[in-house]
Parts: sequence; structure tokens; C-alpha cells
Amino acid sequence: MTRPNLVLALFGALLVASACAGTGAYVPPSTATSTPSASVPSASVATSACPKAQPAALAAGQKRLVTIETAKGQIQITIEANLSPIAAGNFVALASCGYYNGVVFHRLVPGFVIQGGDPTGTGTGGPGYTIKDEPVTTTYHRGTIAMARTAAPDSVGSQFFIVLDDEAATGLADPAYNNYQIIGTVTSGMETVDAIAAMPNSGPPNNAATSPVAMDKVTVSTP
Repeated sequence: MTRPNLVLALFGALLVASACAGTGAYVPPSTATSTPSASVPSASVATSACPKAQPAALAAGQKRLVTIETAKGQIQITIEANLSPIAAGNFVALASCGYYNGVVFHRLVPGFVIQGGDPTGTGTGGPGYTIKDEPVTTTYHRGTIAMARTAAPDSVGSQFFIVLDDEAATGLADPAYNNYQIIGTVTSGMETVDAIAAMPNSGPPNNAATSPVAMDKVTVSTP
């Protein structure tokens, strides 16, 4: 299998296995629905402060620095409203309320992506709501942060992935897959992302982390 075809195959698996938005249970893409199910966040989450429906979009021109502390090191992400204002506002709102604290990176595809943000750690959970789709107006590359989803429209919830390899853009830019809202990029700590990606996983197609690394603490600031 050539590298571009491998990327496409892996990304197809990402679409299927992620149940990315919090649809509650895995269903094949052909029958996926966007009906959200409430998932139990980590014990540290102040659930009363977390959104129960699509939060406000991040205002045009705004940026936020999101810092993720893990046992493997720190990851700093710059979130940019101009990339996907609805998805950026959703991610920032969840990170700000503590939703991601204690949540693991549950899916590891070496050379492609790591995926996290599901409070159940199964790849099928989410915040109990979904958000509206937005067009992808830029390209994926190493360090890109994008929201995961199912094949259903408007199915993004809390799950996200970090791209590990520039070559992944070959597959991610394909019109069949280019609908994963990009919200920012890793500006510091890709060595931590790589260390998480190198942890053991179950192998294709699900690539479930067998010793998942948690986001111990996630904080938001204005750069």
C-alpha cells in the first residue's frame, strides 16, 4: 500500500472508530446519527460550569493558549478563532471549565494522529451535545489540532486529534475526509505528543491505547 493510500485507510478508520462527537455508541458511517448522549466527565470536572449545548463561538481574531499537562510532558496549543470559530469556542469552553482534566488520549495511530477528549475513554463519548459544522479553509500538517466526528452532519462534540506527520495532509485534504474542523496548532511540546504516540496500542483498525496517557490538567490563557 502506498503512503497516500495508507493515510486514507487510516483516516477512514479514524472516521469509523472515533464516534468522535459523542453520539454515544459506535454505528457505521452509513447509519450514523448526530444524537448526543451525555457522558460522565472526569471526577475533577465542575460539571455545573461546563456547557450543556453549543457554546458561543470564539470572536473573530481571538486566540487562546491551551496548556495540557501530562505524565509525558507539557503540550501547548494555540487556538485561533479565524480557523473555525464555532469549534474553537467549543474547545476553549470545555478546556476552561475543566472538562478535559483527567481525560485520556484513547487512540494512537503512530505516524498519523493521536486522539483524545472522550471522558469515557472508549472513543464513543462526548459532552452530551454536538456543534454545527464549519468549512475547513486551511490544510492539515504536523501539529494541527482538529475536532473529530462521525460521518453524520453536525456531529462534533469534545473529541479532537493532533496530526503527527506532514504527509497526513495528503489524505486529510481529500474531499471525502476534509471536514474535520481545524482549530489550531501545537506551538510547543510536539516531543510530548510523539511520546504519547509511541505508547502501546491495540493495532488497526481501532488503535486503542492500552496504557492511555491522561491530560492531568488543562488550562486556558490569552496570549
